[in-house]
Amino acid sequence: MNYVNQIFLLGNLTRDPEIKYTNEGTAITEMGIAVNKKWIDRNGKESESVDFFNITSWNFLAENCASTLKKGDRILVSGHVNLRSWENKEGKKFNITSITADVIAVSLEFNQIKIMAKSDDEISHEPEIRKKEKSK
Repeated sequence: MNYVNQIFLLGNLTRDPEIKYTNEGTAITEMGIAVNKKWIDRNGKESESVDFFNITSWNFLAENCASTLKKGDRILVSGHVNLRSWENKEGKKFNITSITADVIAVSLEFNQIKIMAKSDDEISHEPEIRKKEKSK
């Protein structure tokens, strides 16, 4: 039997992505996203609510997010849901749900981008943030 754990979110970043590195040098970026919902209730009144999610990205995706995204950017996230559970010393149980991003794309709904061609000697598989870290 197969299982599915996939989520898609379209919303705005609530804060600038924060990058950290593990002891092994793996990049981890954490960011928040707000997803707005609008509907009309049975009385014809327009209603709105906002859901907030924590997003984690890893490796090159994390470095690219940290170097290019900023608070307010509208992004599309494809990822999977994680549930961490633990019990404290008093026996109280805790759960945290988070989302690990597999793909993050900038929405063009309100933004424009310009794609520029690069020559072969300009193309690098090493993100700018890593190059800056090495030069320090």
